[in-house]
Amino acid sequence: MAVQERLTTAGAARLLELKRSEFDLAVQLGHVRAPSRAGGGAPGVARAEIERLRGSRGFPEELRERVRTVGTREGAELLGISPARFTRLARTGHFAPVTVHTNRYHAVVWRYLAVELREFAEDCPDLLSGRTPPALREMLDEGEDRRARAWRGRRLGTLLRVVRDPWERSAAVAALLDPVTVAEVVTDPYERACLRLLRPEPVPPRPLSPPAQEVLDRLRVADRPDEVLRYRVSLALALRQARRACPPPAPAGAETAGAETAGVTPSVTPGTDGTAPERPGAEARSVRRLPMESPGRGTADRAADRRIAVLGERASAGRRVAPAGGGASGGAGASESRAAVDVTAASRDGREARPAVLSEGGALVTARRGRLARGILGLLRPRGRTPSCGPRRRES
Repeated sequence: MAVQERLTTAGAARLLELKRSEFDLAVQLGHVRAPSRAGGGAPGVARAEIERLRGSRGFPEELRERVRTVGTREGAELLGISPARFTRLARTGHFAPVTVHTNRYHAVVWRYLAVELREFAEDCPDLLSGRTPPALREMLDEGEDRRARAWRGRRLGTLLRVVRDPWERSAAVAALLDPVTVAEVVTDPYERACLRLLRPEPVPPRPLSPPAQEVLDRLRVADRPDEVLRYRVSLALALRQARRACPPPAPAGAETAGAETAGVTPSVTPGTDGTAPERPGAEARSVRRLPMESPGRGTADRAADRRIAVLGERASAGRRVAPAGGGASGGAGASESRAAVDVTAASRDGREARPAVLSEGGALVTARRGRLARGILGLLRPRGRTPSCGPRRRES
C-alpha cells in the first residue's frame, strides 16, 4: 500500500501562493481539504490536493479572490457606501464576519469576504441608498449588534461541516457556551473532560496579549439568552446522538492529563484495584478534591521565610539566642526543635488537620511567625502619598 505524501502547512501555503492567514481561511471555508486536527488525522495537506488546486482554472488569482477579506473601510468602498452605513448593515446581520482580531489598541476588527459583499450588493441594492428602513432603525436604536453572533454561528457551521465524529460535534457546540452552562447540560464530569479535550482550537490561534485574549474570549461565548438557549438545545441533542453512537473517547496519551486538568479522576481498568465498576466509564466519575490553598500562597510563604531567616541572622549576630528546649543544647535538641510540629489544632468538621511546622529554632510559633511576616512585608511595601489638609507630620 503506497503511503500518500503530505505537506506541512507552510509548504502547502507556499505552493498555493497564499499567505498563512489566507491558507488557514481557505481550509476553514473548505476550499482546501485538510484533515481535522481534533480528529487525530495525519497532519498536513495531501500532495494530491495541492496538485488539484494548482491545476484548476484561474490559479492562483481565483483562489486568492475567494479568500480575500476586507475591513469596514474597504468593504464600504467595495459597496459604494459610507463606512457608517456599512457598519449599520453589519450590525443588523446583513452579512456575517468571517474573521476577527484585535488591533494594538485592543479594539475588535471584523473582516468580511469580498465575494459575499458583492453578492449582497446584487441581491439587496435598495439597502445601499436612501433612508434606513424603520425596522432596522429601531434595532439600531436598541443597541443591536449581531456581528459577534453571526461570526459564532458561521464558525460553528464550518466546524460541523468538516467534523464527522459525534463527540467532536458536541465539543464544537459546547465551545460556544460558558463552563457553568455546559455543566448544567453535561452532568457527567468524565464527559465534560472529553469535550474539553476535543474542543476546536480557538480562533485566532496565535499568541496574543492577555487583554486582547480576554476580549476575544468574550466574543467566543454566546451572551444573548435566545442564543444560549439555542446552543443548549443543540448540545443536548448532539450529546444524545453521541451517546447512542459510541462511548466517550479517551485520546491516547491525553486521558490522564486531560482528566487531571479537568479535576476528574481518570478511568481505572476493572479488577486492577479489587473493585468492579458499576458500568463502563462509571469508575471515572469521581471528582478529585482540589487543594484549598491558592496558587500564589506558597510563593508568599517562601518569601516570608526568607525575610524571617535574614532577620534572624541579623539578630543572632548581635546577641546569642537561647535554645528553645529550656536550656537543652546539642544537635539532638536542635533537631527536635526543628522537627517540632503543632498538632493541637483541629478542623471544625472533625477531620485531622495538617500539622503546622514551627519555624527554625523553635523560637517563633505559627501565630508570631505570621505577625512578624506581615510586619516585614508592611515595612518593605512602597508607601504612596496620602492626601492631607495640612503639612505632613514628620515621623519620629
